[in-house]
Amino acid sequence: MSKPLKVAFATEDLQQVDAHFGWARNIAIYDITADSSALATVVRFEGDLKEDGTEDKLGAKLEAIQDCAIVYVAAIGGSAAARVVNMKIHPVKVPNPEPITAIIGKLQAVLKATPPPWLRKALMKDQERNFDDALEEEKSHV
Repeated sequence: MSKPLKVAFATEDLQQVDAHFGWARNIAIYDITADSSALATVVRFEGDLKEDGTEDKLGAKLEAIQDCAIVYVAAIGGSAAARVVNMKIHPVKVPNPEPITAIIGKLQAVLKATPPPWLRKALMKDQERNFDDALEEEKSHV
């Protein structure tokens, strides 16, 4: 079986994608395959998250999603989006609040069929990251 895809969701209530990336109180991270999904972790954030211009608030969020291939958000600022993309993570905007379970269901249906180019790229990046991790681990044992 292939390794699960790590997917992050910006959420206020842990039930739906309903949060701006920079302002999200929670980032829920799921392990998803074509046939299963499981909540891997929830990263909670405190403080005044709506304060614009505080780029340092992004650091913790970017660190939280570093192993993810995709992040679903209600909105994301330009600089945050650039940093996410630079980390080889695909941001997906959800225009209206949508249940996380519904998004996972759609993603699984796509994984079972022929994924679109952006998702194939995300899957490949995830595999490259796993390969790079394995190489680093191997180097440390030499």
